[in-house]
Amino acid sequence: MEFLTNGPVDPGVILPFLAAVLLIEFTPGPNMGWLALLSVSQGRTAGLSAVAGITLGLTLWMLAAAFGLTEIVLAWPALYQAIRWAGVGFLFWLAWEAWKGEGGPARPAPQTRDRRRALFLRGLTANLLNPKAALFYIALLPGFMRQDYGPALPQALTLGGMHVAVSVAIHGLIVVTAARVSRLGAVSQGAGGRALMAGGLVLIAAWTAWETRL
Repeated sequence: MEFLTNGPVDPGVILPFLAAVLLIEFTPGPNMGWLALLSVSQGRTAGLSAVAGITLGLTLWMLAAAFGLTEIVLAWPALYQAIRWAGVGFLFWLAWEAWKGEGGPARPAPQTRDRRRALFLRGLTANLLNPKAALFYIALLPGFMRQDYGPALPQALTLGGMHVAVSVAIHGLIVVTAARVSRLGAVSQGAGGRALMAGGLVLIAAWTAWETRL
């Protein structure tokens, strides 16, 4: 409790910040949709490998914001649009990959070290190109920092660390729940399963493009 009252951030912003983080993380987005589809089709280990990559990507966004690098995105709106459309394009690529059957429900890939590494890198790429993460650290995080309370860097690192911790918990819950659904046999196989996963990713890409427009 002493950390909350005498820590680097204003105690009055902690609960509102956590409420905002929970609302954002539970709002459908590229991470949530992809992790659910991946875990249903390939299981918990695949999903958790992707979560590790997503978490690293989110941490890099957080560090960039803490050290003021996201100001570049604010100064160059075209850069944000480039990140946004690259992220949407990456989701379409994942949809095409699922449609071809690479790692889809019909042909689940063996969970080798190379496969886990590939999923980790996809998760990292997906979150570095995630416009939702960019908007959070560019637009929302600064609103919970108080210039008269203390140095900006400790505030940004503390609040950003809270966000990362919450996202790990929620993403892990999504993976475990989706993998359990898969074990219960609720996943269709063959071309139908591939079409379901590909279609889901296309919808996620379209939703992301709509929700992150400025």
